[in-house]
Amino acid sequence: MDSEPGCKTESSDEPTAKLLSAITDIYQDQVEKSNLNEHTEGFATLVTWAKALMRDRADTGDTQARFLLGQLYYQEGRYTEAETIFDGIKDSEPQALYQLAVMYYDGLGTTADQMKAVEHMRRVAEWDTGKIQYTALYNLGRAYLEGYGTQQSRAEAEKYWLMAADDGNPGASVEAQSSLGLFYSSPETLDLKRAFFWHTKACGNGSLESQGALGIMYLYGHGVPKNLQAALFCLKEAAGRGNVYAQGHLMACYYHQKLYSNATALAQRLCQYEDIDAIANFTGCLPDYVRKGISMALFFYARCLQLGRGVPQDRQRAQHYYTKAALMDPGTCKGLQTDVTHGRM
Repeated sequence: MDSEPGCKTESSDEPTAKLLSAITDIYQDQVEKSNLNEHTEGFATLVTWAKALMRDRADTGDTQARFLLGQLYYQEGRYTEAETIFDGIKDSEPQALYQLAVMYYDGLGTTADQMKAVEHMRRVAEWDTGKIQYTALYNLGRAYLEGYGTQQSRAEAEKYWLMAADDGNPGASVEAQSSLGLFYSSPETLDLKRAFFWHTKACGNGSLESQGALGIMYLYGHGVPKNLQAALFCLKEAAGRGNVYAQGHLMACYYHQKLYSNATALAQRLCQYEDIDAIANFTGCLPDYVRKGISMALFFYARCLQLGRGVPQDRQRAQHYYTKAALMDPGTCKGLQTDVTHGRM
């Protein structure tokens, strides 16, 4: 069987490390003057040096340095200091205004104010023309879909996501492209051909979520003719990159092809996943679909234990995993139980 690696989580230092890399790239001349070796110095030493440099540059009126210093504080959880910096440059730096919107939305270093967050996000979308504009448009779509900070409106969500997706432009919001694929797959706005179109665009631009979704669409013939070969290709690729929902469907394919040893081996691995939010954050996949993938694994593993397929029969353990599947995602478990009742499993 193909090996699907488990999901790893991002180190808490990784965002700061990326920020340090950006700072050293922008201020390379200062790195050379300091005789600082970024490859041999300790991480804490680099952070301290970067903050001192950004403070010095900010004192000379360098707005970019002020923003980067705010970002360093933000990554350290020093939200009050970060907010002060971002607020001071929000009228000249769209990225600072964007970060303020995020902080108001999540209540980081300030009282949560979703209406103010949406107001700031709208200003970014109307002001900037770069990548941050696409991200702001995507977040406005999310706000309208969920009714956070504004009146709920699927039509407005669709409008903002279409702007953020920019006809599939690779430099636009890939999250918006993938979200449109999911949007047109939902019962309220069902249009599977458009769903397939947007998942194809997003997958081509690197979306792991959409790569798994395409595999499922090919598997069941949703918006495209059934194609088992294309389905397995997409599912294996997405599973190998850590898409838990794709891993769940790939495991189900193994089961229905009576490759029970393959199915149980993959299911056992999926059953060990616990930190849903960390997996979602690392893979960029929605937490709800991570839960669905794990619930599938728990249910199929229980079924294999119950019937002795690929593992020794153990009905007591099977009941344990059935219960865990129901707790993980009741809707997924109910659908699979219906399959059992009708002899499809």
